[in-house]
Amino acid sequence: MASGEHQRIINGVRLYYRIAGESPAGRAPVLFLHGGPGHNSYSFARLMGPHLEKDRRMVYLDQRGCGRSERPWEARYSLEVLVADLEALRQELGVERWVLLSHSFGGTLALEYAARHPERVAGLVVVSGFSDSASTFASWKRELERLHPGKMTAPASASGDTSDYAQVMRALRNVDAQAFFHQLQFRAPMYQQMQEAVDAESGLRNTGELSRALFSTELLRYHFSAAARVTSPALVIGGRYDHSIGLESMQALAKSLPHATFLEYEQSAHYPYLEESERFAYDVNQFLSSLP
Repeated sequence: MASGEHQRIINGVRLYYRIAGESPAGRAPVLFLHGGPGHNSYSFARLMGPHLEKDRRMVYLDQRGCGRSERPWEARYSLEVLVADLEALRQELGVERWVLLSHSFGGTLALEYAARHPERVAGLVVVSGFSDSASTFASWKRELERLHPGKMTAPASASGDTSDYAQVMRALRNVDAQAFFHQLQFRAPMYQQMQEAVDAESGLRNTGELSRALFSTELLRYHFSAAARVTSPALVIGGRYDHSIGLESMQALAKSLPHATFLEYEQSAHYPYLEESERFAYDVNQFLSSLP
């Protein structure tokens, strides 16, 4: 748990992680799990690190194939492998229990880890977390119909797939798909610009490798179904304008977890820690201070 940047061979791949912050006696460290899939930990550490590191030891991990971590030569990607990476990292650090602080796809990993290793989790924070693909893709469909009326009438594919995801993907052939997903994630263009500026500062990029691997397999029909196994206190944070995940999905997740509190951020979309940073820092620190 020495402060600074580290690169270690963990579960067969070289993973990058950075450790920062204070380490109060008896307090579990906090592992940050970034979204994407395929993003990195830099922007969260840059924006929120100074607010969280005063009272907790923080571990910022770049998941396999992401950021400064290695892209596995055999393209070995799955939720099971990514969760195994986390457990191997915990053992590498010699930590008995830790808190998982997650954003977006990182929420998927946090939930899966907490269900598989409940005895290792002192607390769980899920911010804009992906937990129910059907609910999320329904949110995409509603927003596409609202922003681009009539575009959802594209004919079905040869496979006859009429799922919300398939319908949205077909409709996006005729619109600016990148601009559409930005509209799902940001309440106003200024926040997109702020996030992009921090991402540019990092010099890192999302290769799309992890995202392609998971969305071609597990994530298309993903639903977190092991909520009863999550025994730790949990804080679920969702932005009212987050149409990339859907507020209803996050509310349902919080309701399903045995010991969860849900906070709706009325002025946020997908990045509450960017759009309502002061409130976010206060709420998360309050939650962390309530944990062992």
